[in-house]
Amino acid sequence: MAEWRQMSVGELGRAIGRGEIDPEELAAAFLDAIRAHPAKDIIYARPTEGRALAEAAAASRRAKAGLRLSLLDGVPVSWKDLFDTAGVATEAGSRLLAGRVPATDAEVLGNATAQGLVCLGKTHMTELAFSGLGLNPMTATPPNVHDPARAPGGSSSGAAASVAFGLAAAAIGSDTGGSVRIPAAWNDLVGLKTTAGRLPLKGVVPLVESFDTVGPLCRSVEDAALLLAALEGGRPADLTHATLGGARFLVLETVAHDGIRPEPAAGFARALDALRDAGATLVRGAVPELAEAMGLSGVLFTTEAYATWRAEIEAAPQRMYPPILERFRAGAAHSGADFVAAWRWLRALRAVWADRTAAFDAVLVPTAPNLPPETARLLSDEAYFAAENLLALRNTRIANLMGVPALTLPTGLPMTGITLLGRPMGEEKLLRLAAAAERALG
Repeated sequence: MAEWRQMSVGELGRAIGRGEIDPEELAAAFLDAIRAHPAKDIIYARPTEGRALAEAAAASRRAKAGLRLSLLDGVPVSWKDLFDTAGVATEAGSRLLAGRVPATDAEVLGNATAQGLVCLGKTHMTELAFSGLGLNPMTATPPNVHDPARAPGGSSSGAAASVAFGLAAAAIGSDTGGSVRIPAAWNDLVGLKTTAGRLPLKGVVPLVESFDTVGPLCRSVEDAALLLAALEGGRPADLTHATLGGARFLVLETVAHDGIRPEPAAGFARALDALRDAGATLVRGAVPELAEAMGLSGVLFTTEAYATWRAEIEAAPQRMYPPILERFRAGAAHSGADFVAAWRWLRALRAVWADRTAAFDAVLVPTAPNLPPETARLLSDEAYFAAENLLALRNTRIANLMGVPALTLPTGLPMTGITLLGRPMGEEKLLRLAAAAERALG
């Protein structure tokens, strides 16, 4: 049974369909592993053992009767602790929300449950999802799978750890500026950031609703496609015969390589060579206007985040980690006129981006220009925390600002990723390209 915990969700689903794995035994294997793991309390905020066992038992009965709801019926996954779960606390990694118990499931959780997925529990995360490092001294900081002394990446930190340590077959996270892709890259996983609006946010604790998205962290591109379909109650993208032959990629030079560290640069170069060898055409180019969009981030993200949480924050600011509190309060410096003007300008820049990238199937960037920093230094040096956090989120933020989906793949060098950026609502094409790229990368 130990090997089950390293299988992809697609592999598990097919094995259940063939009668080789019973969903009850599968759920029990994951729950036993969670209970036995030394880091269980800093990966899982709240395992939902009773729910998992009940859902697995129902999946087992359906499988034996030939009435499975989907390919993933009976497959156990974890959920970031900002997705509402009926009757179970959902606190979004924040002491401000301690004891918050919703009455109903988030819509995406309801969709996934209707497809037969089994909910293993809620995973730890950055406070209110407002950091890319995964450091959370107020509740818990999950470990990085490569080195427990390093940051796990955030804000979907426990989500990544649950998969990387074999404590969930996949995880569902959220991404506002990189919160799926950074922890996926730093733990050698696949992470999909969907287009804003593709998946419903009802029942998802917000950070910046204009940019918030839902997406999976998983072991393969096929898993990402299957989970996207489960989250929206649709059909998965057809990945058969996906190829890089004839594909044209823009290797973005604007912003994305500034200050990049040697290891991410080497991983990205290795990945580019593999894509080229598989038949892709790579064109290096700039989109100078992107730098202007990046400059709008401070107004757009912090203003909306602070407006959303100002009342709760100012009622009990002592309950927050000071660097996160400072990030939120930065939003108070901007006026309503600043915010509206920034959004008007961003919409114009998105049109420029669409025009400049129209001749390409996808845009390529290193997922993160830095490796996960050591948590001890992050805790002792607030200036270092701020600098590493901004650097970690810089490249991922491009997709959020431009309003496009993005998927990160492991490059083959530890803790480094390559990201493919697609077109708005173009997840299916992006997944096909990523599936071919995944094979090329080996």
